Amino acid sequence: MSLKTKSAPFFLLMILTFVFLSPICNGDQYCKFARKNDECTKVQGMFVFGSSLVDNGNNNFLVNSLAKANYLPYGVDFPLLEPTGRFTNGKNVIDLLGDHLKIPTYIPSFNDPSTKGSKIIHGVNFASGGSGILDDTGAVAGEVISLNQQIRNFENVTLPELEEQAECNSKESLKNYLFVVGSGGNDYSLNYFLGLVNKNITIQDFTANLTITLSHQLKRLYDMGARKFVVMALYPNGCSPMARARNPNATDCIQILNDAAQLFNTNLRTLVDSPTLQMPDSTIVIVNAYKIIMDILQNPTPYGFSDTKNPCCDVGGTGTLCKKGGNVCSDRNDNVYFDGLHPTEAVNNVLANKAFSSNLIDEVYPTNVHLLSKV
Repeated sequence: MSLKTKSAPFFLLMILTFVFLSPICNGDQYCKFARKNDECTKVQGMFVFGSSLVDNGNNNFLVNSLAKANYLPYGVDFPLLEPTGRFTNGKNVIDLLGDHLKIPTYIPSFNDPSTKGSKIIHGVNFASGGSGILDDTGAVAGEVISLNQQIRNFENVTLPELEEQAECNSKESLKNYLFVVGSGGNDYSLNYFLGLVNKNITIQDFTANLTITLSHQLKRLYDMGARKFVVMALYPNGCSPMARARNPNATDCIQILNDAAQLFNTNLRTLVDSPTLQMPDSTIVIVNAYKIIMDILQNPTPYGFSDTKNPCCDVGGTGTLCKKGGNVCSDRNDNVYFDGLHPTEAVNNVLANKAFSSNLIDEVYPTNVHLLSKV
């Protein structure tokens, strides 16, 4: 038998081995980071936009910002054992969603000078505490980064660098990322209810303007290549310790604040269902944080909470942020709120779990993040 005849089956076996063992990437195999990891996943990372509930340290780098959490007791339970700029005792909902999605690193903050090069391939966090959907929201908090500016930072700085790192254009690479948006609460608390808008505008008209503005912002991201969106509904901020402290005669949640949040959330769901959004081949998941947190507040025991009204840390004169180096409750898992507004890691964990795997459409609509990640 000739050498040529003998080697043919071996050569065929090598070809078959290569075909069956090589990763199937559905067209993404040309991305450098996919080749380097030797596999292609449906979700490569997250790009995050919004306010303090999803901020992981951008405001640390804003000299004139009053909305900072870069000091203890913030971060007292964070794995790095130090404050990072997250407005909670440990991980925020973004960190915990990243755990569910098996993203190998914490999403870096845009304003950190080290957030460049290979550090951005799993996403970037652009969120800024105190900011809102509207450009003028948060002025009372000093320097903040509005949602519009966050999107410009993504478009003008991060996106070109991502294309260079991934060796893919944005239409190819961005479909493998989640775009998480958590904004709107400050537009009420740090804008409308402070009387910073036209006094003749109704809450309904103000909310309609917010919803339309947000739809344009989502469309801008879509036009850049985003296809998977996770939008956080507003929390029941009328039940927060801050709201209660500012209305000492109230015996329950401040209903006017909760009504505004519910109005926004209703408009948000209507927006997603509307064909006028004109974002074909995209999916928007709404995480109904209002209902999830309200369920905890109304029936805390099954979730392991005992204190639904008091901040875990000593809060300052505003009743919102923790005092620097102030006292903190011993068992943070018992408390719903860490400071006057922001939930503890334990609540963030419930939110992330529900967002990722709930099958209830009144908690996640129209599907959950786990199923979204597989699209």
